Amino acid sequence: MPEIFHALGLHMHQPLGNLDLLLDTNRWEAEQILLAYERPLHFLKRFETSAKFHFGFSGTLLEQLADPLIQEKSKGIVDLGAMLAGYRELPNIELVGMGYFHPVFPIIPIEDWEEQLWLHKQIIERVFGKKPVGFFPPEMGFSMEMIPYLVDAGYSYVIVDSVHIRNENGQPVTPYKTYWAEWKGKRIAIVPRERDLSNAQQSGMDPVWFSAEAKNKTKSVMPPVLITTWTDGENGGWFRNLSDGANFWGYFFAPYVEKKYSGEGIDTVFLSQFILEYPPVEKVEVSTGAWNVGSTSGYDFSQWAGSAAQKQALKEIYKLSATYWQRAKAGGSTSDLEFRQKLQEVRRLVLQAETSCYLFWGDSWLPQLYELIERAYRVMP
Repeated sequence: MPEIFHALGLHMHQPLGNLDLLLDTNRWEAEQILLAYERPLHFLKRFETSAKFHFGFSGTLLEQLADPLIQEKSKGIVDLGAMLAGYRELPNIELVGMGYFHPVFPIIPIEDWEEQLWLHKQIIERVFGKKPVGFFPPEMGFSMEMIPYLVDAGYSYVIVDSVHIRNENGQPVTPYKTYWAEWKGKRIAIVPRERDLSNAQQSGMDPVWFSAEAKNKTKSVMPPVLITTWTDGENGGWFRNLSDGANFWGYFFAPYVEKKYSGEGIDTVFLSQFILEYPPVEKVEVSTGAWNVGSTSGYDFSQWAGSAAQKQALKEIYKLSATYWQRAKAGGSTSDLEFRQKLQEVRRLVLQAETSCYLFWGDSWLPQLYELIERAYRVMP
């Protein structure tokens, strides 16, 4: 057994329409982002038998990457069709689910959770031919009430930020183990994301430093030891840098994996494999919260619902969702094709309006959210 198991993960997301916009208005940024999606293939093929990695792709990102118009515009940068096929063929990646439109689940209507989950799972299976086994909540927004929905959708584990996990006595737990949590009779494995080392993964780190830091942090932890680091995979200069000598994959990942052969005692692992071999034994409670992003700590949802404008936008989302469900139930038995088509269009607009980015970026993006809401009311049968 290695001294430490390391579960590496990246979160990939673009709100609907963003790639098309960037390709038209800021092609240089679009190129950096698209190459950040393609770059992992080269390194994971190189270390196909020696490294394991996790990826979460939002439904809206996959919809854009598979769009023939986006693929045509991206020619000369990346062959997106070949890229998706490359991910499909990689044997050393584990895919995780999210929500199709990347919502912060605890702050959107609970009535919309199920469809966000199932739509995302369907596109993962369609694009990659694989079922996601674990779940990475968008923005790491998690609440215990989500557990039955995740279990019913077929997920066996969920990654949450380690700062939110407490044992049954209310005390913090080590982030270097897996746990289990239960809600309304449904149980799921809880995987803590190690916040400090994930921060380092996001901003840039040296493989020698990481190995030493990982061992120092876990020296008093009884084996098996698991470190889970998870970050965005296309944001920031560290991941977008076109020089492999100065980005995550070339500067950190390749030498990190190669170091393993010299007896470093750290081995990459699939979370599903680790949980199967070392099932969690301790029950925990997870406080509702998110990850640390922007200037916020993740102990609340102030990044998405802190301002008066954000709170009002959320009220409008709830109102629209309630109106949709009212109309859907009222017309549940109708055979009117036009009614059903309009209702389906409204449904998609409701779910799209729940995309976290519109709330995250506040005043500059809220007009896009209101445009979706207004379109939904115009179409509403």
